[in-house]
Amino acid sequence: MIPFNSPPIVGSELDYMQQAMGSGKLCGDGGFTRRCQQWFEKNFHSPKVLLTPSCTASLEMAAILLNIQAGDEVIMPSYTFVSTANAFVLRGAHIVFVDIRPDTMNMDETLIEAAITDKTRAIVAVHYAGVACEMDVIMQLAEKHHLYVVEDAAQGVMSTYKGRALGTIGHIGCFSFHETKNYTAGGEGGATLINDPALVERAEIIREKGTNRSQFFRGQVDKYTWRDIGSSYLMSDLQAAYLWAQLQVAQEINQHRLGLWKQYQRALQPLQDGGYLLLPTLAPHCTHNGHMFYIRLPNVETRDALISYMKEAEILTVFHYIPLHSSPAGQNFGRFCGQDIYTSQESSRLVRLPLFYNMSDVMQKTVITTLLSFFA
Repeated sequence: MIPFNSPPIVGSELDYMQQAMGSGKLCGDGGFTRRCQQWFEKNFHSPKVLLTPSCTASLEMAAILLNIQAGDEVIMPSYTFVSTANAFVLRGAHIVFVDIRPDTMNMDETLIEAAITDKTRAIVAVHYAGVACEMDVIMQLAEKHHLYVVEDAAQGVMSTYKGRALGTIGHIGCFSFHETKNYTAGGEGGATLINDPALVERAEIIREKGTNRSQFFRGQVDKYTWRDIGSSYLMSDLQAAYLWAQLQVAQEINQHRLGLWKQYQRALQPLQDGGYLLLPTLAPHCTHNGHMFYIRLPNVETRDALISYMKEAEILTVFHYIPLHSSPAGQNFGRFCGQDIYTSQESSRLVRLPLFYNMSDVMQKTVITTLLSFFA
């Protein structure tokens, strides 16, 4: 079976993990945690990066940090993972879903302003497949209406928008290092990027269970104590050691994934030209990270037939999110603003192809050949 995904392995993970084990400090904010955080701060130009157990934890941190309260409204696409909404629902917020663009599958920035009310507190920009939302428009709207912007850049590590790293443009950015992502921290992991310096001190407190423990270890206070609400949002240093191994070859991983992505694009272009499917769309002012290669079929019946055909050939292809607004919880905790023209339609015909760092050329050629045979 050719899997849909296999966690990236570069070969030096065990060495770094053994170093972490020998350090005598496996909990959060050890040596490898600091190295990873500094790597992101240096390479992505974010004032403060804090590793977390998951992107879900990063989003929850963001909701607490922005003081989201019961009755507040938060705008986001319905076509996203449940954690994007859950983080704010846990604080009592009401989610306002906005339709997506049919080209990038990202939230349609032209529909956001109509969704803003006097209860709106934040906009969550989800960068689908590592392709950027139109952040200039979103940030202008946020400034005009005095709103916060959170970037759900779970899939966007190493992608850019007009030269700026995704996750560094909004007030807060959230990364994922889950095993399905381009870089992993041993299966789970995340990071919170604090791009507004005014939020840094409180972010550290929230992440440390509501205490000023980070300041204590830096010698800024003589004892630490409970200062605010918070939770345990620290990644273990063992996980950070795994992640550090991958950051050492981050460009190599990125280029290899982009090579696989481009090979799919070249091989399947004739099918798009023939009207059999649609390939992903990229904006000229964005760079992506080869996180995902998806195709869109004419309808759900063709999609399901293709998935079954590939499975019989022992190739795992999968669809993606069920739109949140159509789920029981989505209907309970949110509402859709305007018409659902593209969200349900496009999600019902999307198929993701296998793409992972350790994927061999033979594997990819097998996927492509089998895919072509389906349409033949």
